[in-house]
Amino acid sequence: MAKHKQRDWSHFALLLVDVQQSFWPVRGRPDFPDFPTNVARLLALCRTEGLEIIHVRSRFKPDKSDWMLMYRLRAPVSHHPCVAGQEGEEPVSFAASEPGELVVFKQTFDALHTPNLVPYLRENDKRVILVAGLLTSVCVLFTAASAAQLGFLAAVVEDCCADRPEKHERTLDEYQFMFDRTTTDAIPEQHSNWLAALAELDGHGVSA
Repeated sequence: MAKHKQRDWSHFALLLVDVQQSFWPVRGRPDFPDFPTNVARLLALCRTEGLEIIHVRSRFKPDKSDWMLMYRLRAPVSHHPCVAGQEGEEPVSFAASEPGELVVFKQTFDALHTPNLVPYLRENDKRVILVAGLLTSVCVLFTAASAAQLGFLAAVVEDCCADRPEKHERTLDEYQFMFDRTTTDAIPEQHSNWLAALAELDGHGVSA
């Protein structure tokens, strides 16, 4: 795939959320058979185009000290996803990071609660946040909604998300007042629209 130098992705970042073995087990999710291929295509597109990829992964201490309180009370370590040192925290092969790509770890549903992530995005002038990963109705939704509320333009890459089918569709349908919907193939096509939106915001004195 040829690199399109005319497209400037410096204000964009992809947050790939929780594509880990706890959430994408060996059996996968039968209703989303194309998810692995789509995620691999998305990462390849971003790497070719020069759109920054940030891998956001859940990781929790075995002593429960960084768990959300409700889970400290009711979830045994053996049933909790992504406990450090256990197989479930590992990324699946099709979502592995490459050298130079930022990997951050979270302990909440919202990736932007990770202390250093928002400062990093602002310091690097990221203004359009693409969100993909698992699960659509939980960490993808919370992250995209948070991005919108923090002053970023947000878009969910819907063919690179998965969940129970009814939850996946309902989330995408009901919350599009918060974020754009896009697909891997549509990202290059929507590039000019997003830049136009940023220019319009700048013209009104508004900046993410």
